[in-house]
Amino acid sequence: MDLEGFAKRGLLREDPEIKPKLISLIREVKRIPEDKALILAEAVLEEAKATLHPRGDVFRLESVGVSMGDFGVGSRGSGDFYTHTKIAEVIGRTEAVVDSRQLDDSGVVRAGGEFITVTVDGMHSRLSDYPFLAGFHVTRAALRDVYVMGARPVALLSDIHLADDGDVSKLFDHIAGIAAVSELIGVPLITGSTLRIGGDMVIGDRLTGCVGAVGVSDKITARKSARPGDVILMSEGAGGGTVCAAALYYDRHEVVEETLNIKFLEASEALLKEDLDIHAMTDVTNGGIRGDAKEISYTAGVRLQFEEERMRRLVNTRVLEMLDALKIDYLGVSIDALLIIAPEEEANEICRAIRKAGVAIDEIGRVEEGKGAFLQMDGRVTDFSPRFREAAYTPIKKAIGQDAKRDVAEMTARVDQAARNAVEKKRQFVERIKRR
Repeated sequence: MDLEGFAKRGLLREDPEIKPKLISLIREVKRIPEDKALILAEAVLEEAKATLHPRGDVFRLESVGVSMGDFGVGSRGSGDFYTHTKIAEVIGRTEAVVDSRQLDDSGVVRAGGEFITVTVDGMHSRLSDYPFLAGFHVTRAALRDVYVMGARPVALLSDIHLADDGDVSKLFDHIAGIAAVSELIGVPLITGSTLRIGGDMVIGDRLTGCVGAVGVSDKITARKSARPGDVILMSEGAGGGTVCAAALYYDRHEVVEETLNIKFLEASEALLKEDLDIHAMTDVTNGGIRGDAKEISYTAGVRLQFEEERMRRLVNTRVLEMLDALKIDYLGVSIDALLIIAPEEEANEICRAIRKAGVAIDEIGRVEEGKGAFLQMDGRVTDFSPRFREAAYTPIKKAIGQDAKRDVAEMTARVDQAARNAVEKKRQFVERIKRR
C-alpha cells in the first residue's frame, strides 16, 4: 500500500478527510493504536506536502496522460513492444555489439577479446506470496537470456525489495529459490541488494525484485542474425512464472510442479558443447511465440512462417490441458521453450545434441524473404501478430481483457511525445554537467 501516492493524490484534490483516511489505512495493515497511527499519518503528509511541487528543472516531468496500464506496458503485447522501441530511442545509439535497439533480452559488449553478455529479469509480480517460486523462475529466466545469446553464464546477482511489513522468511525463501537454480546449473550467485519497497512510505508485505546474469562467449546468436532459408526449431516447454500464476489463481495448484525443471538450461548447455552454426536463439517468454516472432521479424527484417501443430506437440501435456481448458492462448504466453534459428543443414545435429540431453525438440517453421510472421493452422495461413496485451492468463487479466481501451493511435502519439521529452531532458542535463 503506497501511503505517499495516496497522500499526494488526496492533497492535490484538497480532500479534507485525507488525514483520517491515512490513519485508517495504516491501522488496517499495522494494527497499531490510533495515536501512533496519527503520528505516522502526519509524517506522511508532511513529506508529501514538501515534495508535491518541487522546485528545479531536474524535477520536471511532463505527464502525457497515458498510464502503463492504458498502453499495456509490461503486458507483453504490441503496446509493450512499441514502448521498448521508444526506450531504445531515449537511450540513444551506443557502442555495444547488441543494445536495446535490437530488442534482444540481453545486451552484449566486447571486452578483453570476448563478448560479455549482460541481462536482468524482474520476478513475476503475481508470485509475491510465493517467494521460492518467484526466485526460481526469475533466475531461470535470466540464465535463459544469457544462453540464447550463445554465451555461457558465469555469475548471477539479485536485487530484492520487500515491503515494510513483510516477514523476513520471505527474503530467505526467495534467495533459496534463486540459489536452487544456481546450484543445479553451477552458476554462482555472487552479489546483490536487499531493500524495502518505498522504505517507510509503503506498508504491506509485497515482494518484488530482479535477478541479473553475466555470460561470456566468442560469438553471439542475436535475433538480428536470422536469415532467409533458415529453419526454426523449438524445444519442449512447460512454462515458468506465467504458467505458475495461471495455475495458482485458477486453483490448478498441482500444475505448478510441472514448471520446476531446468530443461531449457540443460538444452542450452548441450549446444554450447558442440561446434554448431546457429544464427539466432531466443526463449519463448512473456508474450509467447507471437511476441518473439514479431520482434525477430522486426529486428532481422525477415518473414517467419510457423506450423501450429508441431508447436502444440512440444508443450507439456498437463500445462497445455490447463491452458486449453481455461481458454488461454498457449501461443501468447511464456512456455519456457528454446527457439533456435539456424541453417537447414545444421538442423539434424542441433536436434541430436538437444535430444541427447533428454529434451524434446522439433522443426516448427522457416525464415523467408519479406516481413511479418504467419501461422499455418488447420490448412490455413493467418497473421501471427501479438495482441495489444499478452494472452489473459489470470481471472483479473481476463476481466481487463487483451484489447486496448483507448484509441491506440492517439496513445502512441502521446508515448512518442513522452520519449521526445525524455531525450531532450537528457540532452540538456548532459550539456549542463559537461559545462561545469
